[in-house]
Amino acid sequence: MGRVLGVVLLFFLGSVGVVSGWDGRIVMPTEERVKEPEPAEEGQRWAVLVAGSAGYGNYRHQADVCHAYQVLKKGGMKDENIVVFMYDDIAHNHINPRQGVIINHPDGADVYNGVPKDYTGKNVTVNNLFAVLLGDKEALKGGSGKVVNSGPNDHIFVYYSDHGGPGVLGMPTTPNLYADDLISTFKKMHEAKRYKEMVIYIEACESGSIFEGLLPEGLNIYATTAANAVESSWGTYCPGMFPAPPEEFDTCLGDLYSVAWMEDAEIENLKKETVRDQYLIVKSRTSNHNTYKTGSHVMEFGDLKINTEELDWYLGFDPANENVTGPIIPRENFANSLGDPKERHVNQRDADLIHYWHRYHKSKEGSTAKAEAGLDLTRAVSHRMHIDNSVELVGKLLFGVDAGPTILAAVRPRGLPLVDDWSCLKRMVRAFESSCGELTQYGMKHMRAFANICNAGVDSSKMGTVTAEACALSAFGSQTWKPLTTGFSA
Repeated sequence: MGRVLGVVLLFFLGSVGVVSGWDGRIVMPTEERVKEPEPAEEGQRWAVLVAGSAGYGNYRHQADVCHAYQVLKKGGMKDENIVVFMYDDIAHNHINPRQGVIINHPDGADVYNGVPKDYTGKNVTVNNLFAVLLGDKEALKGGSGKVVNSGPNDHIFVYYSDHGGPGVLGMPTTPNLYADDLISTFKKMHEAKRYKEMVIYIEACESGSIFEGLLPEGLNIYATTAANAVESSWGTYCPGMFPAPPEEFDTCLGDLYSVAWMEDAEIENLKKETVRDQYLIVKSRTSNHNTYKTGSHVMEFGDLKINTEELDWYLGFDPANENVTGPIIPRENFANSLGDPKERHVNQRDADLIHYWHRYHKSKEGSTAKAEAGLDLTRAVSHRMHIDNSVELVGKLLFGVDAGPTILAAVRPRGLPLVDDWSCLKRMVRAFESSCGELTQYGMKHMRAFANICNAGVDSSKMGTVTAEACALSAFGSQTWKPLTTGFSA
């Protein structure tokens, strides 16, 4: 069992670091800014909130989206102008220690109550998301039928939280959301004059790759991402971390970038705080105050001039914060006496292992719950080994033992998109999955490898032959790895 434990710990102990703690705040005055003339007609505010995952181990994504809804609701946005996508399998999940409740902070209130159930379960799809953004009711399949019915004077806020990979965002139903399709949808919205300006927040690993080299200026869109194009984002309020969730929880409650913008929005006067003010505050917290110890680089893309506008155009305004005179800046004295940050977070891709491990550790010896948690952990580790080994073998078979790993891992210069031919990328993924099985939320980390195979000019027929061979070899090799049978030693 020690060998199994070692394999598991190697996957996530390397991700568990230390990060900044917030031990106080000070209020800073906002500098004078020149505001652009307001439109003749103010227009409406709209929001689309998307949790792209399913499963209790991904609790944090639906918690993020439910919390975002509460922020917008306090800001005065009407339910008919907020469209929510979430699988809705968390609040009443049999594992949830607080049935019917979702929290996004260790001491937080229920954020699930009142959230519209617009698109849930099998209706959380890429096609429905595009139909909602385009206001195309005829293209919808299932769900509430609610769409963004916006016009040329309206402001739209889009928030997405889930796993991601280079050039792709996860969805709980196939297919996943590819960057080129998302940007194409935004361009169609712009051509149809469906908004005046749009602000987008994306929480996902490698989320910068969704806009890098793809989102042009001139669409009146401003976007920020939790990470750049080559790094992970981070889960927070996780078991074994600090600050930790309540004792009865065995999963992360939120994501670092996401809770940073929402917890900031809840205490600010959004009629005075600008988009850039929040960007800088969130960037500081998400990077662990520029230490980047279990932290990531928050990025901004598109029409940066929009960041001078007040946030109430997109998030509304909570009258309870009317007397706040300026953006509230976190103090920088976040380290302990040894210079180590106080808080700790976990790599997004390892959060499920944290969940399975704590479920297993806390379950009664010999119980069905302990057996289920152990099996879940075994499956997760086995899947990771199979996917990693298969992709590595594909690279070696295509480009040689020495060159393969280097070509698959190559990163294009900043400013260039991930891949030149997005149709090729999708074909390569389909070829791999046809032989090796679904990539799943973990396997999305290898999207850059498939993009580089396209950029190297490999055709899909050759890819199909190679993946069949590689995945057969990987599956045979994985049979020599002995799964969990009796348990872990602490």
